[in-house]
Amino acid sequence: MSHPTSAPAGQLCIWTDTDPHTEADFNAWYDREHMQERVAIPGFRHARRFLANDGSARRYLALYVTASLDVFRSDAYRQAFTLQTDWSMRNFARMSDTQRRVGELAFEAGAGEGGHAAIFVAPPHSVAAMAWRNEAQAAAQTPGIHAVRVFVTDAALSAPLATRDGAAAEAPQDALVIVEGSSNAAARSAADRLAMLASDAAASVRTFDMLWRLAA
Repeated sequence: MSHPTSAPAGQLCIWTDTDPHTEADFNAWYDREHMQERVAIPGFRHARRFLANDGSARRYLALYVTASLDVFRSDAYRQAFTLQTDWSMRNFARMSDTQRRVGELAFEAGAGEGGHAAIFVAPPHSVAAMAWRNEAQAAAQTPGIHAVRVFVTDAALSAPLATRDGAAAEAPQDALVIVEGSSNAAARSAADRLAMLASDAAASVRTFDMLWRLAA
């Protein structure tokens, strides 16, 4: 007799920057209001915030993991956008160069989370290839690496957000690859190799330190 399997996890990725003059308020809002509001939505499992450590622009990364992609189609999720506080509206307006991706877990090697993350985007077909996945499995066993995950973007659910510079560009049909570990250097090295194998420029790899995590 067959047994039903759970749906793949969903993920919301917000990758953005903010006005340095109001950065303290931006961080207070994210840490004291915004993450709590999102994690309280039924189906959300946890949220994490990251800060870039590579000196490049678009410094802030937030990842929200859900029980499935359907959470982003739910009434509860849609209603969250009709109840924005003044604090939220001020900080949404300060966000710049925002990329927003809603995607579904398509591949996972290793286990757990790391204090460091290296990310890049790639064509979904390249990271679905068996040769690439074998390399990702091997990377997840490398000292200093805990896990490699691939979330394939759902362009229809990745609606643009209003930011200081206007509406963000719509998300392409791509895949977000996240390499996590206890070593920033190991995460970067593994991501560089996986990015090149996916025919993506190694220079597009970005590295982050985790700021904190909030569970539902």
